[in-house]
Amino acid sequence: MQIVRKNQIRTLSPVHGTVIHEYDTHDGFVSGGVAEIKGRYPLAGYCVNRKIKELVYVVAGSGLLIQPSGTTEFATGDVLFIDHGELFAWEGDMELFMATTPTFDPAQHEEVAG
Repeated sequence: MQIVRKNQIRTLSPVHGTVIHEYDTHDGFVSGGVAEIKGRYPLAGYCVNRKIKELVYVVAGSGLLIQPSGTTEFATGDVLFIDHGELFAWEGDMELFMATTPTFDPAQHEEVAG
């Protein structure tokens, strides 16, 4: 068993209006993080995770999951699954808990033009 304490998190702010708190399990198989998004992330285009899958729980707020095929609305209490290789963007005012498998690796998380 492992507990990742709040004072052990890594906090990033990749763009204005987005703050991400990463909880590193050092497991290699699974990790988690909390994203606070106000506005759109990324600011233009889409994100894509080349290797990881994300299971996202909407802790608070609401928004849109934007994909080339369309837009999906979500709100507090919803769960979203994003498979590796899928293009997506977030828009709204939300707090999300994201469990990733395998462990999140920023090197394989890319922003791409839309």
